[in-house]
Amino acid sequence: MADQPSGLDSLEYRRTMGLFATGVTILVTRMSDGEPIGMTANSLTSVSLDPLLLLVCVAKDAHIVSPLQNEDTFSLSILAEDQAAVSDYFAGIYSQTEPPPFSFETWEGGLRLTRCVGAIGCRHYAVHEGGDHWIIIGSVIALYRPALPPDPLIFYAGKYRHLAPGEQDHL
Repeated sequence: MADQPSGLDSLEYRRTMGLFATGVTILVTRMSDGEPIGMTANSLTSVSLDPLLLLVCVAKDAHIVSPLQNEDTFSLSILAEDQAAVSDYFAGIYSQTEPPPFSFETWEGGLRLTRCVGAIGCRHYAVHEGGDHWIIIGSVIALYRPALPPDPLIFYAGKYRHLAPGEQDHL
């Protein structure tokens, strides 16, 4: 384990970082047989506008690591507020015997979850080590935004949240 100041631990770090509200996405790529494989991801950010780059962090022991490293492309579907069960399913914490209803659509960015808020298709640009995670940087190759996107699923303090109604637009 890397050196860290005394008094700090990973659980307290996780709890503190959980106070940063995020959206929730499904990261998806294909396995060698062409089948889709995905995981829930909320550790992502825009890196650059020129060129268009984003990064997503994936635990080194995640089931998607090998397919993600072997496939040239991946995509991220931003989840709608009614897709919490889909998030749980791809996070491996879904408790029902049957998967929640979901499907993927093929588009120029790879695969995207139907009824998502938006999607970003990427080609691998770079991969870096980041402790117990891989930092995967993607070059954006496609964007998807529906004409009337649904409200996003928000994750804050270990729970799913919703946007408050009546917020003013500032854009």
